[in-house]
Amino acid sequence: MIKIAPSLLAANFLRLEEEIERIQEAGADLLHLDIMDGHFVPNITFGPDLVRSIKKITSLPMEAHLMITNPDDYLEVFYQAGADIITVHPEVTFHLNRTIQRIKSLGAKAGVALNPATPLNVLEYVIHELDLVLIMTVDPGFGGQAFLKSMLPKIKRLKELVTSRGFELDIAVDGGIDLLTVPLVSLAGANFFVSGTGIFKTENYKTTIQEMRKKAQEVLND
Repeated sequence: MIKIAPSLLAANFLRLEEEIERIQEAGADLLHLDIMDGHFVPNITFGPDLVRSIKKITSLPMEAHLMITNPDDYLEVFYQAGADIITVHPEVTFHLNRTIQRIKSLGAKAGVALNPATPLNVLEYVIHELDLVLIMTVDPGFGGQAFLKSMLPKIKRLKELVTSRGFELDIAVDGGIDLLTVPLVSLAGANFFVSGTGIFKTENYKTTIQEMRKKAQEVLND
């Protein structure tokens, strides 16, 4: 199932409520929230208080992508704030399986994000527990970066792994995702598309999301 997840990092924060309303009306499947602490990645964004406020004004599910050190200290906080999916990086979790189990015990879906240089084999003994694997197609930290085509084989290998083992999970991509790159990553095996500037820097969010969904599906029908 194709899922489009606008990344609020690219939204106009002076008009955030209006932006979220427009995204919801445009047919987005969920909201992607980039949580950065200035340590794991060189940027600082927002925390649980803003997530809690967003939850009050939207019915869309929310994915909290924790690009922070010590994510285990904040799992419950972000879940209580309204995160439906919590995604963590293996580089900052001492016991990845324990972290995944804790996320699921809270009632959230569990995701693991892989930076461009992080190999797929870190998932070997936990992938069966996951609801989502997020392949970063840029080095995380800032929006608006150029898509790394070198990640396409990585997406393809992940898709082959998931299919061969009969797992049911979302293969997500984040970084430089727009109308030009959506067909590439869809063909490689992704079904969950995180897009920031690729949506928020366009005039009509609904048209953009519809076109993304169409392009993602078309390559699968060929």
